[in-house]
Amino acid sequence: MSKSICFYFQVHQPYRLRTYRFFDIGKRHFYYDDYNNRITMQRVAERCYLPMNQLMLKKIEELGNKMKFAISFSGPAIEQMEVYAPYALESFKKLVATGNVEVLAETYSHSVASLMNKDAFKMEVTEHKKLMKEVFNVRPKTFHNTELIYSNEIGADVAEMGFDLILTEGAKHVLGWKSPNYLYVNAINPKLKVMLRNWKISDEITLRFSHQSYNVDDFVNWLNSLPEEEELVNIFIDYETFGEALDASTGIFEFMRYLPDAILKNTDFQLVTPHQIVDKLQPTGVFDAPIPLSCQDEERDLSNWMGNDMQDDALATLYGCFKKVKASKDEELLRDWRALQAAENFSAMCTKHQGGTPYDYYINYMNILTDFINRMK
Repeated sequence: MSKSICFYFQVHQPYRLRTYRFFDIGKRHFYYDDYNNRITMQRVAERCYLPMNQLMLKKIEELGNKMKFAISFSGPAIEQMEVYAPYALESFKKLVATGNVEVLAETYSHSVASLMNKDAFKMEVTEHKKLMKEVFNVRPKTFHNTELIYSNEIGADVAEMGFDLILTEGAKHVLGWKSPNYLYVNAINPKLKVMLRNWKISDEITLRFSHQSYNVDDFVNWLNSLPEEEELVNIFIDYETFGEALDASTGIFEFMRYLPDAILKNTDFQLVTPHQIVDKLQPTGVFDAPIPLSCQDEERDLSNWMGNDMQDDALATLYGCFKKVKASKDEELLRDWRALQAAENFSAMCTKHQGGTPYDYYINYMNILTDFINRMK
């Protein structure tokens, strides 16, 4: 029996904010650390995007239609590539133009709008679809929410926007005894199919490689040890893992160079794009997630972005201005609104991790937000 393995990657770079003091409010309306944004994008382009794109393009040339995968691009990543690393964006365009790469839909800003405001969420998705059409000349059919955030209601909202497939986390506390290696449906609208990330196998790549103890044979053995009846494995990884989070010296590029051949030769799996699964497999049941989940941390919950007083205040203040932003039609305000929505702004206020200065980040962010709100007046 032919089984399916689906790799999908996230390409995202948030706008990093500059130090913005109380005395800047009302005087300076530029919020970004241009120097940091430029050097980060150019470094990631050189270390990750260019070599990885070249590798994946070569695999497509070698394997033809047997080499399939998906990529999700955030709006800020595309915008910053256009300004700081246009050569990287061209290499992505070349990859997508092969027809072997499915481009996924997501929120434009890599935001948590799905948790805060349905209209803001819809606007984010609409803007993202428009950008994907402009940049890659594609209309995404599969939806991937920020950090795989999902609930029954979010899934129903996504179905309402016209998608028939969503990707999310195969969280243990939701699945219980069930396996992530099947196709499921949304609990509210069963027309929406749900594909689940296999976090164990995904983490085998992102975590084990830091110990330089993992190879292609280990991965193939993982796949071959799965129960025969499990027909689908979904592997979701940040694209920046390759060459940036995991340096080239770890052997990560060599791993990815040989992995597709090893899967096709030594397992019963075929490499597919997410949307191919909709036609290929029948759902086996309902993925019932009444409480929102994500792929972050061991808890697989929302505590990375909300739950403490700073995060909740910042989110409530930001989304409290949505109607005014939307009504303004002001391109500069809309650009800043999108940048301020990035999930990283709120994870930087998270207090459950060691290191960082959550309170300082919160003060800086609220100074910017105060100036932003004043501009709308």
